[in-house]
Amino acid sequence: MTITRRSLLGLLAAAPLARSPAFAAAPASITATTGMIADIARRLTGAEVTALLGAGMDPHSYRPTRSDILALSRADVILWHGLNLEAQFADVLSELASRRRVVALADSLPADRLLSDPLYPDRPDPHVWFDPRLWSDVTRHAATTLAEAGFATEEPARLFLDEIAALDAYAGQVLQTVPEDRRILVTAHDAFAYFGRAYGWQVEGIQGISTDSEAGLARIAELVDLLVSRQIPAVFVESSVSDRAIRALIEGAEAQGHTVRIGGELFSDAMGPDGSYEGTYPGMIDHNVTTIATALGGTAPPRGMAGRLSAGL
Repeated sequence: MTITRRSLLGLLAAAPLARSPAFAAAPASITATTGMIADIARRLTGAEVTALLGAGMDPHSYRPTRSDILALSRADVILWHGLNLEAQFADVLSELASRRRVVALADSLPADRLLSDPLYPDRPDPHVWFDPRLWSDVTRHAATTLAEAGFATEEPARLFLDEIAALDAYAGQVLQTVPEDRRILVTAHDAFAYFGRAYGWQVEGIQGISTDSEAGLARIAELVDLLVSRQIPAVFVESSVSDRAIRALIEGAEAQGHTVRIGGELFSDAMGPDGSYEGTYPGMIDHNVTTIATALGGTAPPRGMAGRLSAGL
């Protein structure tokens, strides 16, 4: 079903008002847009949290459905990422903001810590979860927001922040084992700029920051030349993006006599399967870091930082 502004207003008008957390006997109900935001809320509250976007789903282009709007309208607390990541949700959440606690968590980050979209310099790059230090600040904002909604978040936040710090240390250590001339991450779209800044890597995406952008032939030719000249052995597909352009890179390098393989599938705009370690923020980053380092000639434990990575992913 296509949601128009008129049908949106009709759905919201018909939806029941959520109870006020201040007067509710039960804990406030929480709905989040992305899996990464939902994971924070689960860790901080121990509550059941509804995530609208699951494994393999692209938040850049996803349009909310009727069931999504109903889920949002019934929640006491709505957490979303912001920074224009869930662009198609903006109207829905704007309409709900006067009736619910609606918070865009990443919008709290200072502008001077954000990277910009190369194609639209006035827009920030939203992929801040790839820098664990920035994600720690998003977590702190979530802890404050959820505490205001009646949850005891102080101790869970401390434990989660400690885990994120350990994850950051692991990433820094493992990525440094990759030979310096191979520290080039080539992926389907430009989601990993914060990763590159955090760990001193060159990052190249075929598409732009949004997956709605198109990959031109000139960009593919440019990246093929980079792979061949630097003798990069691996490129990476993403779980929420088509692998067609990545395969074009591999074919282009092969035509120039250089063999490039797919080093693995990375989680970029969505986490791993629900219920798995990779379906959590630490598991997502652990998987990516371990996969990247191993494929490009570094050394990493086969099951990752804590020995919890699934075999075969």
